[in-house]
Amino acid sequence: MGRAAYASGKRSTGRGDERNLVAGYRSVENRSDMRKYWLLLVALSATVFPIFPLTAQESSTAGEIRGLEQKMLECYKHRDVEVFAAVLDDDFVITFENGSTYSKTGYLSYSASSSTHIALAEIPEMKVRVHGETAVVTGVYHEKGVDNQRAYDYRDRFTDVWMKKSGKWRLIAAHYAVPSK
Repeated sequence: MGRAAYASGKRSTGRGDERNLVAGYRSVENRSDMRKYWLLLVALSATVFPIFPLTAQESSTAGEIRGLEQKMLECYKHRDVEVFAAVLDDDFVITFENGSTYSKTGYLSYSASSSTHIALAEIPEMKVRVHGETAVVTGVYHEKGVDNQRAYDYRDRFTDVWMKKSGKWRLIAAHYAVPSK
């Protein structure tokens, strides 16, 4: 039985009883399956658990973008063009309700106009969606004031697009539209 037993890979207790050998083989097979299950569990855990920190990161990024939107609103109300200019990207473009568009320079000139006196500017509704280094903000904008001695009261829908460039968020595009009634 010597060489034949080793050649077949079977061990024998020498008593002709191979039940221990079969049980030993099954336990090895079970351990192999168990390793596969553990590896699968670890792989699934690695893909599921990072979602939670990313969600928290997106929430803090969304909060940062909300803060920048409020900062822009305050700068616009008080005509603080220097701070305003620092947040706008050099390629910034804005489209107004009437279809007119302005570049960064044109919009800064428009915002600095002394003929407009803003009594109220607010964003009562805002949703921020973050996609990596880009954020899309949608919401409702309300502004009241006097322009060229004429009172106005605007209620618009808006979309702002932010992009992170060189570690800083920059407003790259804005669009305002009059909601249909």
